[in-house]
Amino acid sequence: MQKPAAPRAAWGRPSMLSQTRRALVVAPHPDDEVLGCGGTMKRLATGGTEVHVAVMTRAGTDRFGAEMAETGRREASAAHRLLGVEDTHWLDFPAAEMDTVPHAVVNAALDGLFAQIRPDTLFIPFLGDIHNDHQLTFLSAMVAARPRGGRGPALVLSYETLSETNWYAPGVSAAFTPNVFVDISDTLAAKVAAFECYRSQVKDPPDQRSVAAIQALATLRGATAHRIAAESFVLLRAIS
Repeated sequence: MQKPAAPRAAWGRPSMLSQTRRALVVAPHPDDEVLGCGGTMKRLATGGTEVHVAVMTRAGTDRFGAEMAETGRREASAAHRLLGVEDTHWLDFPAAEMDTVPHAVVNAALDGLFAQIRPDTLFIPFLGDIHNDHQLTFLSAMVAARPRGGRGPALVLSYETLSETNWYAPGVSAAFTPNVFVDISDTLAAKVAAFECYRSQVKDPPDQRSVAAIQALATLRGATAHRIAAESFVLLRAIS
């Protein structure tokens, strides 16, 4: 029987992320970063990249209850330790109410954070996500990432978030059509473990936010690129 072909990574092809020294993942809410690129975060951190996470919102007491904000921070801290995150930055805009904050204020907050971290690689949610917080985060992140005066990340990628990216209206809204695939065969287990730290968010299958759904999507994206497991992204900008 003929042996299956070796994955292309074994043929010496360099990774798009191999030159990343400092990465920033912008998450509208705690857990979006793990759903979208937890395996990639772990792979980068293991390879020596300094990985930062910016969480845009906090859960407000009136809408979510007195304990939810603290629960989110505690769960994120545990998840980020597992993934090797250097630092977590909380911007504390109101969850599910980012549209009540002036766009210029959100832009300025992210601009200041970008100036502080100076990421060379940026991961942001997809413009076509169903949640308005995701759309507004995308827009402000792209403003902050503008390549002006030699500033701005050289690589900008948009990730997919289960229960957000795939529940809008493709064909009417922007459709997520990935063109970058990151092999997470060795870090899928870490991604799942990090998501399980978000106990308040973990659901039973067939819910989108279940371990089974995460594994299924990773398997599908991996098979697309002849890998055991992968995360997929839309390339927004690459400067070399």
